[in-house]
Amino acid sequence: MKNKQLSHSLILAFAALIWGVAFVAQSKGGESIGAFSFNGIRMTLGGLVLLPVIAFLDKNGLSSKKPATKEEKKILLIGGLLCGLALIVASNFQQVAINLGAEAGKAGFLTACYILMVPILGIFFKRKCGINIWIAVMIALVGLYLLCLSENLTIKLPDLLLLLCAFSFSVHILLVEKFAPAVDGVRLSAIQFFTCGIVTTFISVFTEMKPWDSASLNLWISSFAQIDAWGSILYAGVLSSGVAYTLQIIGQEGLNSTVASLVMSLESVFAVLAGWIILGQTLSPREFAGCGLIFSAIILAQLPKTMFTRDYSMHNKSHQPET
Repeated sequence: MKNKQLSHSLILAFAALIWGVAFVAQSKGGESIGAFSFNGIRMTLGGLVLLPVIAFLDKNGLSSKKPATKEEKKILLIGGLLCGLALIVASNFQQVAINLGAEAGKAGFLTACYILMVPILGIFFKRKCGINIWIAVMIALVGLYLLCLSENLTIKLPDLLLLLCAFSFSVHILLVEKFAPAVDGVRLSAIQFFTCGIVTTFISVFTEMKPWDSASLNLWISSFAQIDAWGSILYAGVLSSGVAYTLQIIGQEGLNSTVASLVMSLESVFAVLAGWIILGQTLSPREFAGCGLIFSAIILAQLPKTMFTRDYSMHNKSHQPET
């Protein structure tokens, strides 16, 4: 069991690495062709990449959870659509925030706040939060103040969008936890990508292709001629979407959602490193302090509740009189 947990944790850590570097691709690609166009194409591409994978697995008898009954197909479709809807909200809030100027490292840390939201949302599913969760939330709030709020207590729109993105990703993680054990993970991933890609592309038609004349259409098409656009689309579509989100579904199948979110939060560290090495982005001392507090809160939120409670049963047992 421990070996399975370790292997699934490593799978999620690799997904986090891909996502962390993806913030760089999102910065470049979104600037070139627009937030919704970039997201719509990369998510659709992510789904298309998985179709030959599904065919290969089916042909070689490796799809252990291939839906066979009408009920199984229904559960798969519902799960894929719900995960896709959560992904639409989360990924588009994130991409718009990056397009509005959020730096890769900062975007990574704010997105990683989903790790604090997952156990809190779990309360609505009758899951109790330990005292470490509430302490972590307080620490994270201080970190968010340093990272996002100016001295006159105003928050920038990109930061607000990233926090909404984190909330949406926490919902997505809980949905994956619910459906992944019951369905084929690769199929679930493909359905969520096509759902997100189609809807987001539809949104782009009404936001980035207006006024729908030949001039605007030619301008939109010409934006794809830039190497930054296609390089970013291929990385974000094939690796960040097709590979990493599928690794998330496979990895989460063997882990508790709270533990899984801890491993995936490494995305924030990789995002800072990628933004610094590739884009030359840096954070101010105040923002670094905020990142440090948020990361500390992330770690604290995952510590076992038993570390914060005293085992009175063992204490009382040791003091029982001998008979």
